[in-house]
Amino acid sequence: MAHHRRPLWLGTLLLAFVAGDLSAQEGGQIHGNFSTDLQFYNQDSAIGAVVPAQRLGANAWANLIYTNGPFEAGGRFESYTPPLAGYPAGVAYSGSGIGYRYAKYKQSDLEVTVGNFFEQFGQGMIFRSYEERYLGVDNAMDGIRVKYKPVRGVYLKGFVGQQRLSFVNEAVKGPGIVRGIDAEISLSEALDSNWTSPNNLIIGAGFVSKFQEDRDPVLELPQNVGAWAVRLNYTTPKWNLYTEYAYKINDPNNKNGFIYKEGQALLVNATYSVKGLGISVGAHSFDNMFFQSDRSAPTPFDLNINFLPPLAKQHTYNLPATLYPYATQPNGEVAAQGELFYKWKKGTKLGGKYGTKLALNYSVAYALDTTRLGMADDTTARLGYRSRFFTPGDRRYFQDLNVELRKKVSSTWELALTYLNVWYDIDIIQGKPGKPAVHADIIILEGLHNFSDKNSVRFELQHLSTKEDQGNWATALAEFTFSPHWFVAAMDQFNYVGDAHLEEKGQKPLHYPIGSVGYIRGGNRFQLNYGRQRAGIFCVGGVCRQVPAANGLSLSITSTF
Repeated sequence: MAHHRRPLWLGTLLLAFVAGDLSAQEGGQIHGNFSTDLQFYNQDSAIGAVVPAQRLGANAWANLIYTNGPFEAGGRFESYTPPLAGYPAGVAYSGSGIGYRYAKYKQSDLEVTVGNFFEQFGQGMIFRSYEERYLGVDNAMDGIRVKYKPVRGVYLKGFVGQQRLSFVNEAVKGPGIVRGIDAEISLSEALDSNWTSPNNLIIGAGFVSKFQEDRDPVLELPQNVGAWAVRLNYTTPKWNLYTEYAYKINDPNNKNGFIYKEGQALLVNATYSVKGLGISVGAHSFDNMFFQSDRSAPTPFDLNINFLPPLAKQHTYNLPATLYPYATQPNGEVAAQGELFYKWKKGTKLGGKYGTKLALNYSVAYALDTTRLGMADDTTARLGYRSRFFTPGDRRYFQDLNVELRKKVSSTWELALTYLNVWYDIDIIQGKPGKPAVHADIIILEGLHNFSDKNSVRFELQHLSTKEDQGNWATALAEFTFSPHWFVAAMDQFNYVGDAHLEEKGQKPLHYPIGSVGYIRGGNRFQLNYGRQRAGIFCVGGVCRQVPAANGLSLSITSTF
């Protein structure tokens, strides 16, 4: 793990920000944004909230971007003094400094970026460099990226660099070097007037490799590990069909027990959409697909080269989103999902005066069918296991059946009723060995009432019942909006157990109340919260982190210009 040195051109970049304002008459512009989250912590032994050594935590970011014709440069100042409790998802952050900086130039069909950048090949199964700010996930590349369009409809890109690992008064890079190339062709663009069909076929392929020196005194580890992928995307006015296959050569690492087995992944998705109807089905299989630029990366969140998209609905309601969300299992899973969206038209028997919307979703994930090797013969032990690709094993990880009915019942009222049936292997997904799988039923009523064009109230009533884990939960939420500037919200989560054997273990009913008030004006937003935050899971796009229990006052400020 090595700290990078700020390059000399960074000083020039900062001067360019100032000079750009003076040369605005020549087309130069500066824009950016600022955000900060602060929290003051109180002791609360009832919920297990512990006061950190520094009672005030603060995360802050400020971005500045300068553009002038074909030239663009930017930088981000970050501060974690100290970071909020439980943040980030991976290796700790501390201090203040420059965490992201780049310069980009585009001339005709060539684009060159030096410094930091985010990029993705296909669905990300062999490469995705991205940031999820509020998870604390950031694997930004630091190096050089080139994009080129040699002819119409053909897109090429390549890069080389190192990944961001953490932050200690500046971005800290991981030890591995990552290199990649990708090519994509859109037939409708390439053939131009010769392509008369309204449909299109996009073909893509990519290759990524990592280099890390082998210093293991016992094992002979591959210093170069490559992965390749091919993809097809066929679109029509009604259909979207997508498939991608990825293969990774043997990559011994601490997430797979340093075995020498290859990895592979396949995903397929099909979507059909017309007015009032949408159907989507998908399936994937992942086998030994942890891909990190450091084979000994400290956590599963650090230095990930790739991203494996989940096949589970990303819920926004509090109880299903934070208690039992599903996170992809890169070492092996087989998953499927189906979704149906339908709208009964206005004036029909079920549609009524305003129409009625139905959303039905089912997703399931199983372990991969595998056979452990080396039990009787040590010569095969380092191969780890043999797998039957795209074949589910006996162990079910996750299942979610949910249905939502949404209807506008009058000119001022809209209601939504949602039911979820969840089966959750908490042992595997959250790393709680020995814990039984959770079977939960969740029902949610959401309502929106508009008092006027400017004033409204939105409420949620949620209930989760289960005999496992923490027992039953109830949540009540009300949000009042006074446009265009003010909003006020109050929420209480109540863990009232509801099962005798859990109460016998000492679990007591607990309330988690929290109140919020916010003010919005122009590009500025202020929000003040006070109350309890329960320990749980916070997820974005199938990537999750643990959030500790907390009690206190928090302030969020965002601004754009």
